[in-house]
Amino acid sequence: MRWIIGILINAILFVAIAGFFEDSFYLSGFGAAIGASFMLSILNILVKPILIILTLPVTVLTLGLFLFVINAVTLMITDGFMGDSFEIAGFGTAILVSVIMSIVNLVIQKTVLEPAKEK
Repeated sequence: MRWIIGILINAILFVAIAGFFEDSFYLSGFGAAIGASFMLSILNILVKPILIILTLPVTVLTLGLFLFVINAVTLMITDGFMGDSFEIAGFGTAILVSVIMSIVNLVIQKTVLEPAKEK
């Protein structure tokens, strides 16, 4: 259930970010947002751990900031799989979107999901 909630939250974030970055982030609709969110979650399960292990020395040297680059890479891979319904203009936009998504997901987890778990 938590995985489905995460997919829905990421889909809503995609829609919001696409509205904010109209020129560099394109999303054809909410269905595409759900599809991209689902694809991103699958990539986070399968590809992201491999990328983290391969780039561990760089991640340690940058005190974890390289994880934003890994998140941007998974977003660009999602862009490649989704075709014309989900487009990111460049790698810089992907890094910016990954930073925004990480911060918003952290805030949502700490304020909404964890207090609901304690009850």
